[in-house]
Amino acid sequence: MTSAEARLHLRYSAWASRKLVEAARSVSNADFEKPVGISHSSLLGTLSHILWADWLWFTRVVGPMEKPGQTREVLETVWPELQDKWVSWAERASDTEINRVVEYISILDGQMARTPAWQIVLHVVNHATLHRGQVMGMLRQMGIAPPHTDLMNFYRELG
Repeated sequence: MTSAEARLHLRYSAWASRKLVEAARSVSNADFEKPVGISHSSLLGTLSHILWADWLWFTRVVGPMEKPGQTREVLETVWPELQDKWVSWAERASDTEINRVVEYISILDGQMARTPAWQIVLHVVNHATLHRGQVMGMLRQMGIAPPHTDLMNFYRELG
């Protein structure tokens, strides 16, 4: 993966997540937090989980950042800032930086892990895509037509 490809896909993930947060603005606070039995319990829980993963991997690849909370306001203000920081990192990153091996302690087993930054970028994007699909299902259950967030739609918007 090149730094240009990392930028493109991080931009896509930010674009798609922002579209979902915007769509969720029409949901009442009660419904936003209501457990629906999918993914991380609720719209708030699932969107916050995506944000948390974006934050965790950012701290591993780029550096420390205050851990975000789990509120609608955080999703609308802090998350876009984090996404912009990811894109800024990719804009500055050389191909050497994209291929740098990142060492971290895995939260799954507590063991030291080593992963190239480009694989982490792909994981961040893929992880968010998985959970955005779940959010789209939740929105549909609430009678809200979710936005089109397919990668191809992003490419088309780019021209």
